[in-house]
Amino acid sequence: MLQADNLNKSYGTQVIFDNVGFTVNPGERVGLVGRNGHGKTTLFRIILGQAKADSGVISTPGGYAIGHLSQHISFSENTILKEACLSLPDNDTGIDETYMAETVLMGLGFDTEDFSLAPNDLSGGFQIRLNLAKVLISDPNLLLLDEPTNYLDIISMRWLRQFLRNWKKELIIITHDRSFMDSVTTHTMAIHRCRMKKVSGPTEKVYSQLLMEEEIYEKTRTNDDKKRKEVEQFINRFRAKATKARAVQSRIKALQRKDEKEKLDALRNLEFIFNAAPFTGRQCMEIKDLSFGFDPDAPRLIDDLSFFVGKKERIAIIGKNGKGKTTLLNLLAGELLPQTGTIKNHKNLKLAYFGQTNIIRLDPEKTVEQEIMDAHPDQNRGVARGICGVMMFPGDNALKKISVLSGGEKSRVLLGKLLVSPANMLLLDEPTNHLDMESTESLLEAVDEFSGSVIIVTHSEMILHAVATRLIVFDDGKVFLFEGTYQDFLDRVGWKDEAGPVQAKNETASPADTRVNKKQLRRIRAELINEKSRMLGGLQKKIDAAEQEIVSLEEKIEQDNNALLDASVKGEGEIIKGLSKAIHDSKSRVERLFVELELLHDKFESRTKEFNEKLNATVDQ
Repeated sequence: MLQADNLNKSYGTQVIFDNVGFTVNPGERVGLVGRNGHGKTTLFRIILGQAKADSGVISTPGGYAIGHLSQHISFSENTILKEACLSLPDNDTGIDETYMAETVLMGLGFDTEDFSLAPNDLSGGFQIRLNLAKVLISDPNLLLLDEPTNYLDIISMRWLRQFLRNWKKELIIITHDRSFMDSVTTHTMAIHRCRMKKVSGPTEKVYSQLLMEEEIYEKTRTNDDKKRKEVEQFINRFRAKATKARAVQSRIKALQRKDEKEKLDALRNLEFIFNAAPFTGRQCMEIKDLSFGFDPDAPRLIDDLSFFVGKKERIAIIGKNGKGKTTLLNLLAGELLPQTGTIKNHKNLKLAYFGQTNIIRLDPEKTVEQEIMDAHPDQNRGVARGICGVMMFPGDNALKKISVLSGGEKSRVLLGKLLVSPANMLLLDEPTNHLDMESTESLLEAVDEFSGSVIIVTHSEMILHAVATRLIVFDDGKVFLFEGTYQDFLDRVGWKDEAGPVQAKNETASPADTRVNKKQLRRIRAELINEKSRMLGGLQKKIDAAEQEIVSLEEKIEQDNNALLDASVKGEGEIIKGLSKAIHDSKSRVERLFVELELLHDKFESRTKEFNEKLNATVDQ
């Protein structure tokens, strides 16, 4: 286990942690959430001893091993397999455990033919994958993973999800993909306003509790300010009257005893609103018999692909890395020419393209503001500054040169350019790689509201489930159009490297057997859904009632505190005694309700998980 006590950390005037503490207990898998720049990676660096806290301690048991995904590339062996085997734990059995390294490497996208390659000849993304393989193979007591999915394709992400679900030791993971995080963690810990809050359950639970606490805080602060002003008016009005001197002094002392709550600073999200250009046609683009490849001696990346893009389409391009997804986007954007086939654009089509490689097209000598203005010269400087602010380059930060920005900041500049560019079709290549969880969800909302068409390359199954209604799939050496959602694809086709859909698992079943099975499964699913609705509906009512009672009691405590203040001024002993008891009873009840609420939330989450597992089992049969 790992325990942190009284951690404080600042960079200059910026406070990162303010006297925080937490514990990661044996077997817990913790999702670490918080906005970019609020300290997630800093916490990892402190745990690893790469940075020092200003004060406070982090303690672990003796011999407790911590493994982390390193971005530092340093290999000593001449083959991938030998390099991976360096991380195998020592054992005294004499058994060759090379198979463990091979299993992890293949899960992360390496083929057996790759095992003999030199690690230093790999691309940067696959070198990071090798580092990830090494830390997984090492089997540490605590595993720290900072955005482990950024360099993985969708197949490897699905494998990693299952691997982490089966992790029996401790884990802390940072990822902007909320769905991935919730699927592998047992607890969520939020870094929020320089403090820590850890709960049992998914991300939604910790965010709901933080929101409720801030609502209660703000309501209490507003009431306190109102009462403070009333007391100040009383003091100012009667300060000079001798007959009121005792009452005035009493209220002054009461005012001094009561801490003034500060207004919470507004936390800003990236705010995405795409600049939609009008489009009146039925089809934005038509692709016929498209073929393309870089190497004339190798199979083509894209061969004989045909599809159309209608108005307000949502098409996702999915598949392993290096198979042609970004190449297809470049073809659609007109940055590459087809070897055969045609791409026909509607005369009113206006494209806006976001690609990770487009970062190199930013002029290092230009400022953020100048780059935004270049995207739409008709916009004035005030509009450009507004977009800079939305992309979190407020004030003079908009005058920073591109050359001094980080990769994530450059990515935000590209997104800003996209927002000001009038378009009725968006081409998006992994747009969420440098965004935090809140910003990713803001982007998804903007995509949903965009009146034009969207074609997106992504490995995030959360985004695929939320956005895509049609797919272009790169798998098994082919590329093809799939008419349906991502869930439809998993159910009906499935990935070649996985077990496949329900039908593929039982190829010998007769059509009649299949119809009977499907009918039985539909009945079972219907019964499960009804039972889930009844049970979870009752739990939700109890949760709502407890939350409402907490709010009511907080209001009553506030009213009783005000009455107690008046009774103290008047010297009404019996009333003071009664009010003091009432306040104590109310506070005790609030504490009990919070405990009850925690248990109800845990029960709700466990029952939800139980029902979902049962429902998923009916799909997997």
